[in-house]
Amino acid sequence: MSIALGIDTGGTYTDAVLIEQPDERVIAHAKALTTYHDLSLGIREAIMSVLAGKEHTTSPAAIELVGLSTTLATNAIVEGHGGRVCLLLLGYDPDLVQKYGFTQDFVTPDVVYIRGGHNEAGEETEPLDEAAVRAAILARRDRVDAFAISGFFSVRNPAHELRVRTLVEELTKRADGLATPVTCGHELTSQLNSIRRATTTVLNARLIPLLRDLIVTVRQTLDTLGIAAPLMIVKGDGSLVRAEWAMQRPIETILSGPAASVVGAWHLAGREDVWVVDVGGTTTDIAQLEGGRPRLNPEGAHVGRWQTMVEAVDIHTIGLGGDSQVTLPDQHASVRTDIVIGPRRVMPLCVLASQYPHVLSELRHQRGNRPRTDVIAAFVLAQRPGGIQLSDRDALLLEILKQGPRSLASFLNDPRLKFSIVQQVRHLSAHQAILQAGFTPTDALHVLGQFKRWNCEAARLGAELLAEWLDMTPEDFCQQVITEVSERIARELLRKSLSQDLSLPNWEHEPTARILVNLALNKQVSPALECQMRLKSPVVAIGAPVEAYVPQTVQLLHTEGVIPPYAEVANAVGAVVGGVIQRSRVLVHHLEDPDRSVFRFYLPDGYQDFADLEEGITIVKDNFSKRLEILARDAGAAQVEIHVQRQDSYASSTDQINDLYLKTELCFTAIGRPGVTAVRS
Repeated sequence: MSIALGIDTGGTYTDAVLIEQPDERVIAHAKALTTYHDLSLGIREAIMSVLAGKEHTTSPAAIELVGLSTTLATNAIVEGHGGRVCLLLLGYDPDLVQKYGFTQDFVTPDVVYIRGGHNEAGEETEPLDEAAVRAAILARRDRVDAFAISGFFSVRNPAHELRVRTLVEELTKRADGLATPVTCGHELTSQLNSIRRATTTVLNARLIPLLRDLIVTVRQTLDTLGIAAPLMIVKGDGSLVRAEWAMQRPIETILSGPAASVVGAWHLAGREDVWVVDVGGTTTDIAQLEGGRPRLNPEGAHVGRWQTMVEAVDIHTIGLGGDSQVTLPDQHASVRTDIVIGPRRVMPLCVLASQYPHVLSELRHQRGNRPRTDVIAAFVLAQRPGGIQLSDRDALLLEILKQGPRSLASFLNDPRLKFSIVQQVRHLSAHQAILQAGFTPTDALHVLGQFKRWNCEAARLGAELLAEWLDMTPEDFCQQVITEVSERIARELLRKSLSQDLSLPNWEHEPTARILVNLALNKQVSPALECQMRLKSPVVAIGAPVEAYVPQTVQLLHTEGVIPPYAEVANAVGAVVGGVIQRSRVLVHHLEDPDRSVFRFYLPDGYQDFADLEEGITIVKDNFSKRLEILARDAGAAQVEIHVQRQDSYASSTDQINDLYLKTELCFTAIGRPGVTAVRS
């Protein structure tokens, strides 16, 4: 028997589980608050808790494998963090790039155009200007953290990218033998679209220093706890790779957390064709399992403002979670609206009062004074300013908050701050200088007795304050909050299903469609019309505590709901039960040559020509399968299986007798379980 440790760093909590192998049974689990300024602190606390858990006490030496899913890459891209990168573009037309405004897609301002390149057939159109390459590298080797290299048609022939990589490694090598990290575009994708490939290449290069530092820190944390097991990282497609591998391709770890949740849901529920709904503290993620595997986004993962070419789980994310702020409709509005939940994340009142008990007296004070709806039951507390430029008003507010959390209502009596205090708080919150606290769905669950981890009195006081404005009882108000969350999840499931299967991404903006959906979700009543929408596949719900929300959701969608055991730590389970998967694609085109008929096979390291298609496919299948197996073992797999799918494309000819051959696509997939021996080597 061996034990694996799974860790997930989520938006609110860091989860840890112990899995007994080979039967993959959960034997212990624990949670700790995620520590944004230093993720390793929350990871350390979660590991220590799970090792000394009530269910099972485990020796660190017994752990043979560690899996980590992390939000680091996703958050870094969204927030614009990362290392300094020089982008070397080979064979790109600078005038064309400028004309169509593509420079903004290159992520980094440091872009160098190099003469050279290949055409669509993979043949060299212009020799590589090595002198310009050398000059660019030498001018930047002490000023950048990484180089990114993208050739215009490098996926047809990567010879120039590989040569520039060699020059970077030679010219930046230090006394310790290490060189500046470098990423080539053809390593990350086999797709065309040179602009998006360059974007993906730069993002990968920017992330290398960040993920390297995290992995080094986590490794040190494991070592200090006596855990010598190898470390693996979850990729955005839900598969696992060695930490050392991930450090070279950190872009592949974007959406790592949501991918782990889908894999964990599949493992815990034992269902292969389902919708997965992961309700977290900050967001709710929706994805689909088909045949036990996460459905991937064919367009590549979209993160922040960047469209990448990374294969990742097709995730639909909404700003709705247990920590979403519940706000009242505008008291001056002519038409009464429903309460609003999210997308802003705040600290729940029940959590705030657990850490700062004086919050209770302020809530009691508000109960007798009825403040404005935009400040009612709302608090702020200081965080690290993060180097932003502070105005005198900002500095004054942060100085006051050094004494502890304050209610927004209390600032209305301070002539120095009362004007525009709400806008000032939003500004500082956006720059992470302060943290907001307020009433949330988590508080509503505390009032209803469905969740009791934190301070129930603070939650109830907040509910009383908000419910009074709507002439409701606190219980009815809290039940409305839960119902709103349930209906929103149902609506988003419909949105994802319709946009995915019927290509209707903007269906909710069409008036008739909106009415029909409202009828189906009981948001609108018609005396003459009844409408139902049924989700064919079951919904597997994970997160804590989904028992409060999902039963109403599946009832509205007339489908089955599944809440598996250990649903609250499914992400951490998914961080360690996934397999090692490596995918690669070989494209075949028929080239009409005056002297001969040629079938050109585009491989990751160049092209290969064959006179006969079937002979070429047989040879490439054999050689490439062996190469992909080596690649999978290097990524951490053992007992690798290779699967090959072939797809031929034809066009109808004018005589309608002999179809015209267009191309062949060979899709190779190597699958294996993480092998301790393979990983350690």
